Amino acid sequence: MASETDSNPSLWWKLSWQLSFVFVAVVAAVIVGLCVYGAMILSPTVGLQDKLTVALNEALTRDAKGQLVVTASPALRAFKSENDRLWFVVATPEGVTTSYGAVPAPYAEMSRYVRLMKDADIRGATDIDEVASIDSIQTTLGEVRVMYGGNTSKSATFLTMLTKTYPIYFPLLAIALPAVFLTVPRVVRRALAGLNSVVRKAPDIDPRRAGSRLPVEEVPQEVVPLIVAFNSILGRLGEQFQSRQRFLIDAAHELRTPIAIMQTRIEGMSEGQDRRRLMADVARLGETAEQLLDFERSDQATDLHETVDLVEIARKVVADLAPLAIAAGYEISFESEVDKLERDGSPSALPRAISNLVRNAIDHGGNTGTISVSVSGEGQIAVSDEGPGIPADQREQVFEPFYRVTPRSKGAGLGLSLVKQIVSNHRGRVTIDSASTGTTFKVHF
Repeated sequence: MASETDSNPSLWWKLSWQLSFVFVAVVAAVIVGLCVYGAMILSPTVGLQDKLTVALNEALTRDAKGQLVVTASPALRAFKSENDRLWFVVATPEGVTTSYGAVPAPYAEMSRYVRLMKDADIRGATDIDEVASIDSIQTTLGEVRVMYGGNTSKSATFLTMLTKTYPIYFPLLAIALPAVFLTVPRVVRRALAGLNSVVRKAPDIDPRRAGSRLPVEEVPQEVVPLIVAFNSILGRLGEQFQSRQRFLIDAAHELRTPIAIMQTRIEGMSEGQDRRRLMADVARLGETAEQLLDFERSDQATDLHETVDLVEIARKVVADLAPLAIAAGYEISFESEVDKLERDGSPSALPRAISNLVRNAIDHGGNTGTISVSVSGEGQIAVSDEGPGIPADQREQVFEPFYRVTPRSKGAGLGLSLVKQIVSNHRGRVTIDSASTGTTFKVHF
């Protein structure tokens, strides 16, 4: 079973990676959407703030008089090379100010007020297109207020927001993705729990038994049509089996009349070799018809749950067939490890199964030695003979209908098939242990 399902795709694995993909796509869409929205409504100078902070930490100093001085540090020069229109005004809380670059005239007039503003977005006036911002920036000299502007773009704002929001979406993905892979198997397992009853019952389904159906209770709604379709197939198969059974039973019944007529006419013939030959052939026909009836009736057995004594059944079969075995040249023995062994089963079918095993031993045991029938305390019935044995490549085939190890043997080839069928109906199994010194059939209940 495992090898057959290894190549099938795993539902929980497909759901896990597909849900993970959807989750990542949704988070990415939300983050990108927020960044696009931010680029549209936030100041275009947002993209300058981080680089400006780095540059000021190197470039901003105080002279001997305590005045602010901006030096051309490497970081500031690099920033200026990227942004040729860069300008800024720095103010301490005490009102000490300094500037860098070409400060637009309207903003130059605001320089003395920069210390009073912590955050500001300055844009939209009709007389100037320049955009500026005021932010509070922590430097090596302490906190300062900076008004700044330069080359601005919405793409820079977008990228700035994207990099600044990673503390949000990285932990979110790091927590959510493992949670998906851990949660989905549990969800799938619980959602498909109702299928367990279907899986347990499926091996016991036999279309020859009326009413054999897979349950649909507690099964996910999406799976119900499949089970209903399968049950429909079982129904049609059951009808075909019943039609075949009725045909074979009727045919076997119809054969009884001409066989009886033939037997009566042959019995009226003069004694001789031809009469004996014909009587043997008619007996074989009669036995085949009876075995066909038994074979089909065993499918329709309804008394499988009555209490039976396996020891008593085996003992009675030995007693009934002992004269036949002795007449064929055998000794026959019976032994049991227990005095009584009760099981649920058919009081009509089980004796037929054991009787067929003993008859098979009589037919194929070589007409010598001992036929042994034994019952173990675990519910195992064994029938052994001392015949030539069954070739290894034919041990499974002997249970097929009409198969005979020796083509010219007297039987019709239905006895062992009937045994296997009856034992299977009782949820048991039949095994063969055969060698050149004899064969043992074991029935395990």
